[in-house]
Amino acid sequence: MKRETKITHDFLKHPAGSVLIETGETKVICTVSVQEGVPPFLNGEQEGWLTAEYNMLPGATDQRFRRERREISGRTAEIQRLIGRSLRAVVDRSLFPGYTIIADCDVLQADGGTRTASVTGACAALNDAFQKMLAAEKIEQNPLKEWVAAISVGIVNGKPVLDLCYQEDSQADVDMNVVMTESGKFIEIQGTAENAVFDKQQLDEMLELAAEGIQQLIAVQKSC
Repeated sequence: MKRETKITHDFLKHPAGSVLIETGETKVICTVSVQEGVPPFLNGEQEGWLTAEYNMLPGATDQRFRRERREISGRTAEIQRLIGRSLRAVVDRSLFPGYTIIADCDVLQADGGTRTASVTGACAALNDAFQKMLAAEKIEQNPLKEWVAAISVGIVNGKPVLDLCYQEDSQADVDMNVVMTESGKFIEIQGTAENAVFDKQQLDEMLELAAEGIQQLIAVQKSC
């Protein structure tokens, strides 16, 4: 990885799982809460639910980010769905029936890659929450089937670059976010030609670079 990633566990006292993930200058608090009950569409089903929320704090950027009080922006909604999909893809919801698990990702400081850092940190916090549920005998085995992490990659000045900071992201010809499991399977690929189109060879180079970076992130998750 180009930027150092650090994960601090048990960052907050009350949530079932909480981590501070720092990727370069980007800092995100990821917390996981466990509640009894499930949404109405799961009534009568022997499985739990997992969802996510994402928020940018006012001081996270160089200009004050206005709080989203009444309704969230399209960007926030899209990132929340991305985090939720990424986590649901690697858990067995039949192993925590009757519970709703909520992952909250709050950006303290943004310097590129806040959504990818949120996925990576939320997975670490989720595993912590499952460990506490096991200790409290709320579940019988860890529902986390495998680790998941995410990273950005792009083409800057004609070259593939991993883990873009804000300055690189704003200048990138191509910007891409990749979510991948520990076993190397893709959950999501978000790629856009910002200033220039790209070909299949460049796509393959970016995906290979992202896969290498994600394996490094998963090593950080597991070592912590």
